[in-house]
Amino acid sequence: MASGVAKALHEGVVAIVVVGGHTRNIGKTSVVAGLIAALPERRWTAIKITQFGHGVCAAHGEPCACQTASHGVAVSQERDRKSGTDSARFLAAGAERSFWVRTRQGELSEAMTEIRSVLAGAENAIVESNSLLRFLKPDLSLSVLDPSRSDFKGSALRYLDRVDALIVPQGATFVEGWGGVSLRMLETKPKFEFVAPVYCTPELVKFVDQRLQESL
Repeated sequence: MASGVAKALHEGVVAIVVVGGHTRNIGKTSVVAGLIAALPERRWTAIKITQFGHGVCAAHGEPCACQTASHGVAVSQERDRKSGTDSARFLAAGAERSFWVRTRQGELSEAMTEIRSVLAGAENAIVESNSLLRFLKPDLSLSVLDPSRSDFKGSALRYLDRVDALIVPQGATFVEGWGGVSLRMLETKPKFEFVAPVYCTPELVKFVDQRLQESL
């Protein structure tokens, strides 16, 4: 059965997939784009969620001293697949619609009304985010982890136990204590290895497709 949260959003959503990762520039966007391209029949609505630190404007991602409410949340729909943005990559991969959601760090809750509005127009949704797991239980959640990178987002660590499968570099070895993560927890989750720049493998696509079919 599809998740109760997905049904509560609206009856039209067949599935919601969330893709996160423990740090920046680790391949999350490539995984999302790869799944969109490999499963075009899902007619994806893609969403990238970015949370900026203090002093950075959510409206355009540049340094900004303005702290007005109008700058707290910005949601824009990407319409140019050649603009060079991550949301444009989703369109170029075949997404029906693509959105970029920007909020201040720790204030994603302020954007949830608009995110739900975007989801309300989707057949299937794929979201690049860690923190969204705080607000909904998707039909499938994936996380990109690289044990050679020591920096670890708090949001990734906080919600890692809710992730269904891991996407890791080929030959990756995890040790106890890395990033404060329980090695036992990591060992219980399915793992899909990649060799950059190909982050989305046929095995991962098959897993996602099967899990989404099971959610119907």
